[in-house]
Amino acid sequence: MRKLTVSEFVSLDGVMQGPGGADEDTEGGFRHGGWQMSYIDDVAGQRIGASMAQTGAFLLGRRTYEIFASYWPNQSDDDPFAKILNGLPKYVASTTLGEPLAWQNSTLLQGDVAKAVAELKEGEG
Repeated sequence: MRKLTVSEFVSLDGVMQGPGGADEDTEGGFRHGGWQMSYIDDVAGQRIGASMAQTGAFLLGRRTYEIFASYWPNQSDDDPFAKILNGLPKYVASTTLGEPLAWQNSTLLQGDVAKAVAELKEGEG
């Protein structure tokens, strides 16, 4: 049985939107994109990398998937995060996507998302 681990970047006041870049997600007039990057140092990078190295697949929501899919496939596998993200399976939970973007190893979870995630957890890995 698979274990589902949630990994999120959230500020102390509850902001999760646009942690990576200034233009990453400006929906709703959000002007603080990239807020997280000044807090990432070598230690944080190592811990994030160690966590990702234990990952067997990624479960992403539509918005995160679209943001990731516009960036990570264009990065060299010399980047350890790119190598992991591009190489592993990605499952996309969305009721609005007809098909996932062309990012390799991506599967759209269709129908009842909660049931689809439960079925993923029952699998090996």
